Amino acid sequence: MASGALPAGSSLPSTRALAADCGVNFHTVNKAYDQLRREGLLQLTRKHGAVVSRDHNSGPPPPGFTDDWRSRAHTLLAEARAQGLTTEEITALCTGLLEDFAADAAGEPGRPGTGERQGTA
Repeated sequence: MASGALPAGSSLPSTRALAADCGVNFHTVNKAYDQLRREGLLQLTRKHGAVVSRDHNSGPPPPGFTDDWRSRAHTLLAEARAQGLTTEEITALCTGLLEDFAADAAGEPGRPGTGERQGTA
């Protein structure tokens, strides 16, 4: 969803089908789908199943999102600092991840989440 590969309106597999494909318990997928629903990214209905409700082209986030996101980001940054990462290292990691999102949206191959695209180091 973050890469843009699943635009708003895309249907997702059933929890049982996705669990079987991934080799995990379907309760794990249920929890993930429910988390995405609570975050406003997924609609769950009996008739249509799981459908992506927002993507990066859906416009501004809903009210309150930025405050909640800032709180979660603060926790992650505090964990990184507590583990000894420097401001420069944290900044480089965040920049790399943002570059990954941009490259994914452009359809460039790479190693998601590493901040490193194929052919770069």
